Amino acid sequence: MNANPSWTERAKALEASVIEVSTLVPVSAGPGILAKELARHLPELHFRRTLCRGGWYRLGGVFAADGSRISDDLESWAEMTLAACEGDFDALRDEYAGKGLIATRRVGRTHYFVASTGEKSTDFLQLEIEDLQETQAHTLFGQTPAPSGIDELIDPDLGHHNGQPIGLPYYTFRRLTHIGDLLARLRQQTPEAQPIHRFTDDWSESSAGHATAFSNQWVIAVREHLDRFQQSVIRAQPVPAIDGEPPAFWAREGTRELALHDALVSFDRAAGYPFAWYFHMLTTKAVPHWVARVVMEDANAGFAYLPRRDEEIVRRWLHSPYAL
Repeated sequence: MNANPSWTERAKALEASVIEVSTLVPVSAGPGILAKELARHLPELHFRRTLCRGGWYRLGGVFAADGSRISDDLESWAEMTLAACEGDFDALRDEYAGKGLIATRRVGRTHYFVASTGEKSTDFLQLEIEDLQETQAHTLFGQTPAPSGIDELIDPDLGHHNGQPIGLPYYTFRRLTHIGDLLARLRQQTPEAQPIHRFTDDWSESSAGHATAFSNQWVIAVREHLDRFQQSVIRAQPVPAIDGEPPAFWAREGTRELALHDALVSFDRAAGYPFAWYFHMLTTKAVPHWVARVVMEDANAGFAYLPRRDEEIVRRWLHSPYAL
């Protein structure tokens, strides 16, 4: 199941099975049961759950004041009603202000599952299943100050809003990605290697890649949008598969030699694999960039405490930095 033209056909069958599982398993059963059902329906893939990311939402629908649903799609409803008012937002406000229409949001968490498909660091499937809960968000045209346009109307800044739930939470299939295939497609977007390619290449060459699988430690957050030429543009961002914050890095700028070595070893132990400090320097910023410079200064002065493969990666990054 490596990246090849047949992946698209294979993906359709896999997605159908995942959608069936997402439909059958209630959120109240917990992600453990979700994982067991995936294993039962797709036993050949050995999916394992690696991360849950929450704290996000999408726009929901529109409810009347009596609790009846008017639309499942708030944005489409707003655009259609504005068009019916010939694009006059003041007329739209006059039509619907005071009617007590309720806008909703779908608050979500994403559960990431991975399954190995080969020996390369990027030979794995990444499955995203969302846990969604529709909640009341705000009363349309009831905001203070009053909205002056569609964006302010449908998606105001509500701070840490926690609205009343509507119905039960539910699982829904979001995305199934062959990461090797994704990175191959990304290489076609630009002639130069993108940061995500350099990141995964560094992983494969490093002590980290020799100690543990990439998919044990990272997931890839995928974003796709259309550019001004209506061409699909994909963005891929590595996210550490950890609960909460990354380990703390205790060394201050100016630390070097044995003290810096001890700080790096402590960070790596807390992360669970060697050379973790380098990859967190590029992503979570838990480790500051000055560390790479001082590590190489120490090495050039004869105090080398990295394996040669890792030293070469740091040296290459200093010569041509990149960030994610």
